[in-house]
Amino acid sequence: MSNIDIALLSFPVLLALIFLRIPIGLAMLITGIGGSYFINGSFLMIFAQLKNLTWGTFSSYSLSIIPLFLLMGQFATLGGMSQALFRAAETWIGHKKGGVAMAAVGACAGFGAICGSSLATAATMGQVALPELKRYGYSGELSTGALAAGGTLGILIPPSVILVIYAILTEQNIAKLFVAAFIPGILAALGYMMAIAIYVRLKPGSAGSRERAPYSERFRSLLAVWPVLIVFITVVGGIYGGIFTPTEAAAIGAFGTGVIALFNGGLNRSTLISSILTTASATGMIFLIVFGAGVYNSFLALSQLPQTAAAFVGSQDFNPWLVMIAVLILYLVFGCVMDSLSMVLLTVPIFFPIMSALDFGLSPEEFALWFGIIVLIVVEVGLITPPVGMNLFVINSMAKDTPLAATYRGVLPFVLTDIVRVAILTMFPAITLVAVRLLY
Repeated sequence: MSNIDIALLSFPVLLALIFLRIPIGLAMLITGIGGSYFINGSFLMIFAQLKNLTWGTFSSYSLSIIPLFLLMGQFATLGGMSQALFRAAETWIGHKKGGVAMAAVGACAGFGAICGSSLATAATMGQVALPELKRYGYSGELSTGALAAGGTLGILIPPSVILVIYAILTEQNIAKLFVAAFIPGILAALGYMMAIAIYVRLKPGSAGSRERAPYSERFRSLLAVWPVLIVFITVVGGIYGGIFTPTEAAAIGAFGTGVIALFNGGLNRSTLISSILTTASATGMIFLIVFGAGVYNSFLALSQLPQTAAAFVGSQDFNPWLVMIAVLILYLVFGCVMDSLSMVLLTVPIFFPIMSALDFGLSPEEFALWFGIIVLIVVEVGLITPPVGMNLFVINSMAKDTPLAATYRGVLPFVLTDIVRVAILTMFPAITLVAVRLLY
């Protein structure tokens, strides 16, 4: 059996381990070690590699940004920022048809800008918005679908943990990736709001009505969100302006949200310890997946599968756009059975060399930025695609009176808007790259 055959056989083995409910980080670790053993015939080289890989992975300065962004999200929740964002959006557009659901999406976009995690955004905004949606007569189908989709904005609107991982894997500038993600993130929020507007007109009984708030109440609600604006402008503006590195900005953001939570009464000794433990737990989970993926991808590199695949595709004179469509379809399929972080860690080291060998009329750096954003959007679709859409389970677990099947139905319009957005951004790379070209 050749090395390429061993590498190809590792994919069904990995999927089988995942289906057996072995944690995906551990599954990739086991498969990577097993595959390396079959190629080398000895564990001695593998143990030496594990020593170097462990140190090289966990001593990475770039990875320190992950716990800082996660801690910032914890402090933002304690500081009541999610409630302030939702109240402000609700007072301004809640009286419109489907307005409360649109406000929930808008609040998800705002909270995602200071959180960086999809699951955290979905869970936090679900606690805030679900009672209000129910109060104003919104169906469980629309409520859970809108919140599950809105939660995905947490990984697209900067700062984003998965964008950081992609930047490390492909050796790209994190700040430029954040800039490139900004316009697609805004388009995502607008697309979800448009889906809600169409949905409530096709199903008028799915949304109730809310009284129009007086302007005095609207402007008061804006005063409550100034901490969010300050944190966002400081963190993201500092990165875009070259004042801070992304890691420095994450540290400043975590400190700033902590101070706001302290002044708002949400941060005390007990909640501080809880936030640190939660952040440590989430960071440990992410780092295990990163390490497992590193071992597995080292095995794939040893087998020469990515290099062989890239050389094969480059020599066949395939239409680059057909290859791109095929890769995106594979991402949609993977999204049905894998979580977003695992998908990126597993597939990018394989697909990126293949796609980089094709000519899309872009410079290598622009291609890497554009491809990263497209991949991130498709990964985002996976978060709301049955049967393993993690956001669907998070939101549905909070809506006790809504069957999971109803949540699946409710999220379909948002999946359709995502597919349309992917098609537009794929056909017109300039939409993604315009902000990068203007700033850099």
